[in-house]
Amino acid sequence: MEREKIIAIVNDFLVNEFEVDGDEISNEANLKTTLGLDSLDYIDMVVVIESNFGVKLGEADFKKMVTFDDFYTTIENKITEKNK
Repeated sequence: MEREKIIAIVNDFLVNEFEVDGDEISNEANLKTTLGLDSLDYIDMVVVIESNFGVKLGEADFKKMVTFDDFYTTIENKITEKNK
């Protein structure tokens, strides 16, 4: 899957399902600060990611993510690993 498509899908569900202001989403923006999600929201996000991309993100994955770019890259890498 192309990175642009991953970004479009992620941004769409963040805006529509997690009520994130689309104007605040940028590659360099701090993921946790911008999302403002609680632990239950992260569980919901894992489910949404799995249903959209067929990959699972764990707690360790989220701990390594600082920016939205990190988030997109992690999903992209998981998809690539899955498809090997």
